[in-house]
Amino acid sequence: MARLKRKIDEYLINWKKEEDRLPLIVKGARQIGKTNAIRNFGENNYKVFIEINFALQPGFKTIFDEGFAVDNIIKNITIKNPAIEVIPYETLIFFDEMQECVSTATSLKSFREDGRYDVICSGSLMGINYKEIESNSVGNKEDYIMHSMDFEEFLWAKGYKKEQIEDLFEHMLKLEPLNQAVYDTMLNNFKEYMILGGMPRIVNHFIENKNFSGVLKMQQQILLDYEEDITKYAGGLDQAKILNVYRKIPVFLGQENKKFQISKIKDGARNREYVGVIDWLSNAGIVNISYDLERLKLPLKGNYNPDNYRIYFADTGLLIGSLDEEVQEDLRNNENLNIYKGALYENIVADMLVKQGYDLFFYKNDRKRIEMDFFIRDTSSLIPLEVKANDNSTPSLNRLIESEKNTDIKYGIKLCNKNIGFNGKFYTFPYFLTFFLKRYLKEKNKK
Repeated sequence: MARLKRKIDEYLINWKKEEDRLPLIVKGARQIGKTNAIRNFGENNYKVFIEINFALQPGFKTIFDEGFAVDNIIKNITIKNPAIEVIPYETLIFFDEMQECVSTATSLKSFREDGRYDVICSGSLMGINYKEIESNSVGNKEDYIMHSMDFEEFLWAKGYKKEQIEDLFEHMLKLEPLNQAVYDTMLNNFKEYMILGGMPRIVNHFIENKNFSGVLKMQQQILLDYEEDITKYAGGLDQAKILNVYRKIPVFLGQENKKFQISKIKDGARNREYVGVIDWLSNAGIVNISYDLERLKLPLKGNYNPDNYRIYFADTGLLIGSLDEEVQEDLRNNENLNIYKGALYENIVADMLVKQGYDLFFYKNDRKRIEMDFFIRDTSSLIPLEVKANDNSTPSLNRLIESEKNTDIKYGIKLCNKNIGFNGKFYTFPYFLTFFLKRYLKEKNKK
């Protein structure tokens, strides 16, 4: 498999340059490319790279049996594998699948205080192991949250250069429409990305084969692998409840209001019986949660209802893979998404917002007939963000901006199949520029 350029690559280079760098934990769901990225970094930036996978090499779990002094740990590693030659200040130790050996988290304090060896950890941080790892390593590590490939990384995989992507941003910043050839090409790239998702193995398969053959099977296998992880790592939580929620996500996304209702998962089910289930799936990196805003005020985190939420797949390719065979056939043959069209665009925008570091919030007021898909913010404004599968009218967006009661809302953003523009009330951007939003708002406010 070809090596795909990822955004974590630059992050790791900068981490190594820090004089007082802490041990690093790379967090994220399975199969998003954590191991390959860390391995590539280690092999190309250190004289010695040691990779220990506690799932594939369980015998290495005993390296902490004599305590957490760094010299003892290094001694036990070299006893397990005498071929390893450790060089102080020139060695990276990579502990993979650390959830299989929670003692790894406890060792980070010793590595931090010793300072002779760089350490990166990764794994599937789920359930009880996730909490234990967090408590055992607090204050002694730096976290990096990794996701599946975003649209920019997908464009890199397709061969686009930095200058070409930067040109898209310059048009956005100047509010200059893209020429039709560029627009059509990028929209086609975006539709490919929407069907594929950002799992590196799937993207690489598509790039090498130049078609979608075999992609659905790969997506469905990842969904099954996640179910296996749930069964393996759910710990004290009821595995059946987590699986019930996980399997019902496409059902709720296919409904008009997309609200996730525990009562419809199982007859007689109540919210209190599912406490922790949604958080578990979110911590595992499998889903993104969007919460209902009760008041259209800043700050966002102080004005939402934690009991009213929508759940999206953290990778839109997995939503595609979860749909039934008839929808799949319609999608690939006719590019028709039927009832899931709106859900798919919402899911991918949610995914693109989270990959920029945004939390997700929506708003729905049945009495006033106002609904808004997402809200983000700049330094001083609350920004309603409407996602349109087509270029339909935007009555909710107009009402929110025009209402004198919404003092924090000064303008809005509409994402749809339409070129760059501004009508005095809201900005219009094509879906494929969503990955630039955070940067755009920062640059816009400097002008």
